Amino acid sequence: MPSRPRALWPLVAVFTAGYLAAYLLPTVVGRLSSGLGLTPAQAGLVGSGLLLGSAAAGFTLASRVERYGPRRLARAGLLVALTGYGCAALAPSVPLVVAGAVAGGFGSGTATAVAAAGIAAQRDPHRASTLGLLTVSATAGALYLTLPHLGGGHTLPFAALALVAAAVWPATGRLEAGHDTGVTREAGAPLPRPRAGLVLAGAMVCWSMAQNALWGVSGRIGLTQAGLGEVTVGAVFAAALGAGLLGVTAAGLLGARLGRAVPIGLGTVVIAGCIALTSAADGLVSFAAGEILWNACYPVVLSYLIGLAASLDPRGRWAVLAGSASSLGVACGPVVGSVLSERAGYPGMGLVLAALLLLLAAPLTAVALHTSGRPLVPGAVRRRGGAPAAVVAGTTGAATGLAAPQIGAPEQPVTEFPVRSVVPLLVRRRAYRQAGPSGPQG
Repeated sequence: MPSRPRALWPLVAVFTAGYLAAYLLPTVVGRLSSGLGLTPAQAGLVGSGLLLGSAAAGFTLASRVERYGPRRLARAGLLVALTGYGCAALAPSVPLVVAGAVAGGFGSGTATAVAAAGIAAQRDPHRASTLGLLTVSATAGALYLTLPHLGGGHTLPFAALALVAAAVWPATGRLEAGHDTGVTREAGAPLPRPRAGLVLAGAMVCWSMAQNALWGVSGRIGLTQAGLGEVTVGAVFAAALGAGLLGVTAAGLLGARLGRAVPIGLGTVVIAGCIALTSAADGLVSFAAGEILWNACYPVVLSYLIGLAASLDPRGRWAVLAGSASSLGVACGPVVGSVLSERAGYPGMGLVLAALLLLLAAPLTAVALHTSGRPLVPGAVRRRGGAPAAVVAGTTGAATGLAAPQIGAPEQPVTEFPVRSVVPLLVRRRAYRQAGPSGPQG
């Protein structure tokens, strides 16, 4: 019998601690450049090392969350994040800061792996991922508004990441200590839907890389190409973060009403247009419009991508792998953005990234359509893939007062009944009827 689903708020808290480093990456990189005297390229490499550590943790622990237990693994990850980011905040030399950042990234990736596996075990993974993105967006927005008033240097961003990891620690007590997440499993079971999962993970690497390639150079676009001041650019970024909160809230309210394919496919196309608009901005209006609309759409599509990855495997392995692939793309984004902007200029970079996203919209939408199953319609039966299923939909002779699946609802599995013991009984009854009162012969 399936066990009770995991409590949601501890998973949201651990998700926030794991994802926060990626959201604070621009200020981390900026403070490394100004506080330690690193060049923008060197500071970007440190930020990439942090995210590569996070991705490495996800790839390593994708199938090991149940083996070690969510509670134990989450506590270990938060402890590593607290130690790594704390050392990076207090370290006076660049090598120690780099080592602390990479170690902290590994801890963040461990926490994210636990949260992703837990979210996949929820009845509604999209709702859980939406709440997680809403929380991490709100936390990052509060830190973006607070940190500039507390002083400069690289200490504050790393200290904030360490403090959040420490604050989330008590929530791990509500995570399960065992290995069962409510689904019967076999040890060493292969990943389900391997082709769909590989396509999704590969596409998310490029999808996240395109997003962060623009994010990494957005400040320079506003300052140099659009001719805005630093205060104005900061105000645009604050408005964009607010739009992101509204986008996540809208995604939570929308839920599964449109399925996953429409928000993912159409949202990716809209993001491609926003990137092209932002990269070609030559004034406040175009720059602000592109940034705000982009940040409103990005978390919406991301929440559906996380939910799609969670739906591929109730054990959460594809959710962890897809999240790690996203971290890998985020880590490569600043380098790709810098190279493209130097070679082709900001407008050329935007066109390349927009074209890449338009190409990615097709496989992402195909995965969403392929894994959503056939809709329930009268007389429809699944003919390939998955567990055997049939439909009992509303027909002209259906009895009133009985609940019938709605058109377009997900297919329900059919329970198999043993018939081996029933067949001999039917044969005996037929033999008695044919033999008459004298009974069967022999």
